Amino acid sequence: MYYAYVLKSLVDGRLYKGHCENLEKRLKEHNAGKTKSTKGYTPWKLVYFETFTSKQDAIERERYFKTGKGRDYLKSQLSQ
Repeated sequence: MYYAYVLKSLVDGRLYKGHCENLEKRLKEHNAGKTKSTKGYTPWKLVYFETFTSKQDAIERERYFKTGKGRDYLKSQLSQ
């Protein structure tokens, strides 16, 4: 299984969007500072994810999350 996911920084509330195959391992990597783009904003909390059977579908969903419509969609999902 593959995942498109959204993390929220507990430092300043910023969101990070990504994709991976092992969600638990990837969250641990983010919180351990192993990802350059998220290192300065640890700790991170998983706030949203979707599951896919293909890596390409997860990548496309991550790209959608990074668009204006995707950000609006996430805002609506996270406010529920």
